[in-house]
Amino acid sequence: MKLKKILGITGVALLSVGMLAACSSKSSTSGTTYSNIYGSDPETLDYITSIMGGTKAVLTNGVDGLMEADKYGNLVPSVAEDWSVSKDGLTYTYKIRKGIKWYTSEGEEYANVTAKDFVTGLKHAADAKSGALYLVQDSIAGLSDYLSGANKDFSNVGVKAIDDYTLQYTLKKQEPYWNSKTTYSLLFPVNEDFLKNKGKDFGKSTDPTSILYNGPFLLKSLTAKSSIELTKNENYWDKKNVHFDSIKFSYSDGSDLESIERSFSDGALSIARVFPTSSNYASVEKKYKDNIFYTGPGASTLVIGVNIDRQSYKFSAKKTDAEKTSTKKALLNKDFRQSINFAIDRTAYQSQVNGKDGAALALRNLFVPYDFVSAGDKTFGDLVTEKMSSYGDEWSGVNFADGQDGLYNAEKAKTEFAKAKEALQGEGVQFPVHLDLPVDQSSKLSVAQAQSLKQTIEKSLGSENVVIDINQMSSDDMNNVTSNAANAAAEDWDISNGVGWGPDYQDPSTYLDILKTTSSENTKTFNGYDDPNNAAAAQVGLKDYDALLDSAASETTDINARYDRYAQAQAWLEDSSLIIPLTSDGAAPVISRLTPFTGASIQVGDKDSSYVKYVKSQEKVVTKKEYEQSGEKWLKEKKASNEKAKKDLEKHVK
Repeated sequence: MKLKKILGITGVALLSVGMLAACSSKSSTSGTTYSNIYGSDPETLDYITSIMGGTKAVLTNGVDGLMEADKYGNLVPSVAEDWSVSKDGLTYTYKIRKGIKWYTSEGEEYANVTAKDFVTGLKHAADAKSGALYLVQDSIAGLSDYLSGANKDFSNVGVKAIDDYTLQYTLKKQEPYWNSKTTYSLLFPVNEDFLKNKGKDFGKSTDPTSILYNGPFLLKSLTAKSSIELTKNENYWDKKNVHFDSIKFSYSDGSDLESIERSFSDGALSIARVFPTSSNYASVEKKYKDNIFYTGPGASTLVIGVNIDRQSYKFSAKKTDAEKTSTKKALLNKDFRQSINFAIDRTAYQSQVNGKDGAALALRNLFVPYDFVSAGDKTFGDLVTEKMSSYGDEWSGVNFADGQDGLYNAEKAKTEFAKAKEALQGEGVQFPVHLDLPVDQSSKLSVAQAQSLKQTIEKSLGSENVVIDINQMSSDDMNNVTSNAANAAAEDWDISNGVGWGPDYQDPSTYLDILKTTSSENTKTFNGYDDPNNAAAAQVGLKDYDALLDSAASETTDINARYDRYAQAQAWLEDSSLIIPLTSDGAAPVISRLTPFTGASIQVGDKDSSYVKYVKSQEKVVTKKEYEQSGEKWLKEKKASNEKAKKDLEKHVK
């Protein structure tokens, strides 16, 4: 996963999210090494079952799926050399590229990659109850019945190996975006013989020999909270597009931000995230005044999550049961949640990471990015804007476009809070309402952003009304109550800015469906969302949200009508303030020796900014002017490439 799915805040703050620091140094084979900072160890090497970013960042460099993104963001064949879709849109047939092999971590050939490996991969996902099954359980014919036990014969599921090099999926309904789902590791191949031999040890988290590789790199070693090393697969089928001989991921907890620039200046790093709020930034800016540029915003959205039915209080500043009850009642009140939404100065929040000049670049006002998809000449955000006026005067004049703070409004915050307070006093709520906000104490930027949230919320609403209690904890404790929480009951917080989501496929449902009460992903999201009969879920109206999503999902032929219905669901979600948008990933200030715009342009799937294939290095530090000129050229080429890709789609309908 890219920043997937529910993130620990350490990685978010340190890496800002989508730009990781990379280095180029001489390797033992006189080639180059791409080094990358990481903030979360893989919890498993089983790329099929994992939904965590720590696994995805490593294993997507080692295993290829059917399709991948090119430098313009278009889907192109990878393990599949060609594909076709039936006229009714229900049957997808892929021709597997001959000559692709499985290799051990030592580079020894194990077997051919065949169509059967993709069948084995999906069966393994189903039998092991992969956390990513929400992506396809209602897409592939027969899969939901197999998962429920209504059908125990996997051969009745709609994935077939027609022959060694022909793979076929049968869908329950049309999904024009199906190919983009194949970039997700849930649908990657697994060799059946190897899986049987390894048994329960398949994907063992610290053992590179526990999986096979068919991608550009082979995992060589993994030391927890230290380093992860990969080496180039010399027999890779697309070796010409791999320009580094090895990869090294080095662990960082975000406690020493200045060291990144120092390493770059010493020649160790080829790209480095710089921090305008760090103690050494004045000297960095002076030294690299012509070289610092901002990357573009990414598709992932970072939000404040609201825990509407909290059950754990190990990490809490609350002293009495009355305080716990008061907080629960307040968070179930929409006016109260809206008051928090309008009370946050997002520019001040992001300036803790990007500085004042670059803060606005990363801001986001909707959960689904404003221009994620378009219906005719209208972006998705345009459609949402048209619908927001029906939800109340508080949304009048709000600009939902990315790159600016359209939501911060202290007067609106006070108005919504006044309405909430009147109702909550009648329910016996005690003020001030205390909200526990967890933060990783080792990450300076995370602590600074938490303090910014506390300052602006309490300033807007009054500390006599709302108090943000920042609970500083270790990285392990932070992960255990957020990203690695075993279930919703273990989510030990009231509000959290350590929540984020990146898209899996090119459709608004990839964002919006995670909050559906029937979504399996909600067991890892917020309490009360994972049970359609939960009283809290009913009280905040999530069944109405379910109905909007069902209506949108039922429209599979008119893409503009489909997006319009999903815009209605996004409008409902925005008004609910059950999740509060903050920023995108990316939009990070960097200095670099990597040739601009040479890597894959990835918006969906699991291969992200840590994917090394296609990336090239250069000797001189990239100038801001060079980056901007390359970007302008890339945009022109992208437009032409996208138009060609749209026309080529027609050739695949059989």
